[in-house]
Amino acid sequence: MKQFFKFVFASMLGVFISGILIFVIFIASLAAIVGSSKEKVEVKANSILHLNLNLPITERSSSSPLDDLNVGPFVSEKKLGLNDILKSIKYAKDDSNIKGIYLDVSYLTTGFATAEEIRNALLDFKKSGKFVIAYSEIYSQGAYYIASAASKIYLNPQGILELKGLSAQNMFFKGTLEKLNIEAQIIKVGTFKSAVEPFVLDKMSDANRLQTNALLSSLYQHLTANIAASRHISQDSVISIANGLKSRAPEDAVRYKLVDALKYKDEILDELKAKTGIDKKKNLNTVSVSDYAKTIEEKGPSSDRIAVIYANGDIGGGEGDENSIGSEGISKAIRKARTNDKIKAVVLRVNSPGGSALASDVIWREVVLTKKVKPVVVSMGDYAASGGYYIACAANEIYAEPNTITGSIGVFAIIPNMQGFFNNKLGITFDGVKTGQFADLGNIGRPLSAAEKQIFQHEVNRTYNDFTKRVAEGRKLTQSYVDSIGQGRVWTGEQALKLKLVDKLGHIDDAIASAARKAKLKEYRIVNYPEIKDGLMGLLGSSEDKIKAYFVKQELGETYPVYQKMKQATQMSGLQARMPYIIDIQ
Repeated sequence: MKQFFKFVFASMLGVFISGILIFVIFIASLAAIVGSSKEKVEVKANSILHLNLNLPITERSSSSPLDDLNVGPFVSEKKLGLNDILKSIKYAKDDSNIKGIYLDVSYLTTGFATAEEIRNALLDFKKSGKFVIAYSEIYSQGAYYIASAASKIYLNPQGILELKGLSAQNMFFKGTLEKLNIEAQIIKVGTFKSAVEPFVLDKMSDANRLQTNALLSSLYQHLTANIAASRHISQDSVISIANGLKSRAPEDAVRYKLVDALKYKDEILDELKAKTGIDKKKNLNTVSVSDYAKTIEEKGPSSDRIAVIYANGDIGGGEGDENSIGSEGISKAIRKARTNDKIKAVVLRVNSPGGSALASDVIWREVVLTKKVKPVVVSMGDYAASGGYYIACAANEIYAEPNTITGSIGVFAIIPNMQGFFNNKLGITFDGVKTGQFADLGNIGRPLSAAEKQIFQHEVNRTYNDFTKRVAEGRKLTQSYVDSIGQGRVWTGEQALKLKLVDKLGHIDDAIASAARKAKLKEYRIVNYPEIKDGLMGLLGSSEDKIKAYFVKQELGETYPVYQKMKQATQMSGLQARMPYIIDIQ
């Protein structure tokens, strides 16, 4: 009876605490909604657009009034949407109230292709004759790449500019699995399909090292060429500076012409005031990207629309969310765009390293059906590899950034043999009966038999054959050619263009403009799919994951990213069309 009351009391306490938490969230949500309804953004004359890129950059912004919510695990991390960044820079170019841009960036929190889009938007903005001034106390290499597009680049007199070249590092789990007596049984197709390497090797294979070197070389050549062009110095000089780490001291950064001058923040503010005609004693008129984007109204008739469908994250089954591609959710969005007569064309924005081969094929089918009735143009983000390329290959046209990572046409499967772990580490054994030879196919409590390995290899081969066939049909290439450039190898957008895997190098706006031309539209509105769940519904919809992540982060601290990678690796199920490794480029 004592135990009974103890459990009852514990349950009541849990319900009580949950009730309080939900009530607090509700009050905070209500306050945020009321506050946001009263908020009006005014862009004054002689204003400066403050482009603060020291925040996580997502594919698109959320319009949630709960962005500032901070209640225990329910912390809405401030983020910037690439869509709002590009839209704001583009609109500010012709806005007479905006005199220039103050670029505030220290560390790049996104991939190189996203940085490329922002950088090119800044270059286009400067064509108006308006200024872009960049200032930071520290420029990481990625941050400096964006800043190099500015009219003037300033560095704090005690600051650091980090131009050091590119490196890529992979994490290997072989030693961990051996300690646990777990064997990773690998079935794959593709010389370069090295997503399985972390489970069976303790370092890169020769093939993986070859492709990674080629990938970094292409990215590095593009990065240094663009910096050299913007700073009016030779590319060889930029490479020499990076190889010798010569720009780290602030005086050297000036001497090598990577920055224009060393200044403190107050001096930057004075210069901005002078450029906008503001008295030094008064405050600058600045507007943030998030606020400025709220003032921009989409123009165009409601009758003609172009749907931009965002496919972001790992590919799997189910609905998915803003950070993952669910075959059901994205397929539904594509069908919705296909059957809506007001939508005349579709732009599929792909930012994915791949995932489930089955889920990728489900999405591919919807792209094929849509292309039969209206144009489909793909815009590739930081990644559009393996499954990410699978869902893109059927489009009428594919745009990639020069530094997009794409390709990786290959398939693999991992079936763990945990017999040693169960027997030797836990003292657990298994025994049973079955009605047929393969009734317990995929049983992780024992090693695969030779016949079972043949079954899985056949499935992997069949899926790879389907993959290369889909690519060949979509890109109007021979299947043998696709196989020769496939084999799981990754390519940059520049390399992919030469290999005919993409049609053009360009940004999402270029893809939208192409879709409009194909649909013969001069005026149109943009509609985004899938719809974002905003407000309280969006918050509570992911509440379980947020709570789990909150407590794990509190416990693991700086090692949390390692935990995330191991968790992702162990949760792969079914045949995978995924990038050859979790690439971490610095």
